Amino acid sequence: MTLMIFGLGLWWVSHLFPIYLPGRRAEAVARVGEKPYKMLFALISLAAIVLMVAGFRRADFIDVWTPPAWTVHLNNLLMLLAIFLIGAKDAKSSVRHHIRHPMLAGVKAWALAHLLVNGDLAAMVLFGGLLGWAVVAMIGSNRRDGIWVRPAKGDR
Repeated sequence: MTLMIFGLGLWWVSHLFPIYLPGRRAEAVARVGEKPYKMLFALISLAAIVLMVAGFRRADFIDVWTPPAWTVHLNNLLMLLAIFLIGAKDAKSSVRHHIRHPMLAGVKAWALAHLLVNGDLAAMVLFGGLLGWAVVAMIGSNRRDGIWVRPAKGDR
């Protein structure tokens, strides 16, 4: 569980850094260049994912609650929504006219779907942590970007 929590922390810090400290991100890019910065960001992200997966796989199964059978159906619907929203991030569609951050909304749906059907402690920490990150990232992105001007339908 410790590895997983460390991976979650690394994910939170690395992904919230450019949102909440855009000036520091700009300084880092000016210092090392855009491409090396993105490569470092990708490596840190990969390390965070590896740590989360390895920690999750090694975590003891501690049953916290037993999800009701109906949550499987809600999980399936939320997963379809999550895939659709994540896929709509860069697509020219009317989704971006209605949802400012479709990828973060998709991550929230994905994490919630997994929380509904997994009642063990490790799953609750992992998916709850990623849901929390998506909420904090969306709040920070909205503050950073200012008032939202909806794009025309079909525009990005």
